[in-house]
Amino acid sequence: MSNELHGVTLEAIVTRLYAHYGWEQLGQRIDINCFISDPSVKSSLKFLRKTPWARAKVEELYVATKFTD
Repeated sequence: MSNELHGVTLEAIVTRLYAHYGWEQLGQRIDINCFISDPSVKSSLKFLRKTPWARAKVEELYVATKFTD
């Protein structure tokens, strides 16, 4: 997984997933409060930087999502 994430910041990952799925669908795919309760990129980054298991789930979803550009 690390090869696919090489050079990609956590902020870029969250921003890209939000643009692709929206907060509601992100919250359904990954059940964490930062995507469900008053979500924002800033609050999500703050939580994910302190919570390794949640960050791993977000990174897994990013790698599994086939972006077309």
